[in-house]
Amino acid sequence: MSFLELKDATLKFGGVTAVDNLSFSVNEGEVFAIVGPNGAGKSTVFNLISRFYDPHAGSITFDGHDLLKSKPSEVATFGVARTFQNIELFDQATVLENLLVGRHRHRKTNLVNEIFFTPSARKQELQNRHFVEEIIDFLDLQAYREKRIAGLPYGVRKVVEVARALATDPKLLLLDEPASGLSVEETTDMRWWIDDIRRQMGITVLMVEHDMGLVSGVSDRVLAMADGARLALGTPSEVQSDPAVIEAYLGHVA
Repeated sequence: MSFLELKDATLKFGGVTAVDNLSFSVNEGEVFAIVGPNGAGKSTVFNLISRFYDPHAGSITFDGHDLLKSKPSEVATFGVARTFQNIELFDQATVLENLLVGRHRHRKTNLVNEIFFTPSARKQELQNRHFVEEIIDFLDLQAYREKRIAGLPYGVRKVVEVARALATDPKLLLLDEPASGLSVEETTDMRWWIDDIRRQMGITVLMVEHDMGLVSGVSDRVLAMADGARLALGTPSEVQSDPAVIEAYLGHVA
């Protein structure tokens, strides 16, 4: 059974078909990339998995859970975390505080425990801080842990968003254009982190990305999309050499 599977997923906005009868599966432990021109429907697929949108047809299952029969709020509890094209962090909070927000789904105490900071609340706070500090070390964010997001360089904020997603302790990490806006050096760092996230943390990664160097460097398989539909699926080299993919990117060559 596939770890994540979309089967015949279709989503329409009025007369526009954003996702068109799309099927693919992601195996546990792999890095799977989705590529395609702007407007291909890549991020919309993430929004379907995250339950921001519900498809008009098809099914989505993850780790034995039927996501379409679950509440949107339950997706994170199943072990799905994501980043966004446009960074979504709390600008006036510190890096540490943003990462602690990611621990919210693991909270076991109630309001009374929190107000009076009971022993169980203290124990949970220590556990959360320990977990978050390990992620800060893992992504080399020690120099920024007490700094507010608003004052950080763009590249650092991109890494902090990945860190906050990791703070939820996910099984599946959705990375929406992780290299967008990064320098060559920062993109290289992102490549190594994605590889380490898979190898050292055992997290499956589903990534939308335009940087084919990054895609080729970390991905086991690649899905190419255009106009909401599947064009090709295979290894990075197979997809890059597929005639349908070349035409979608470059146009028909006589």
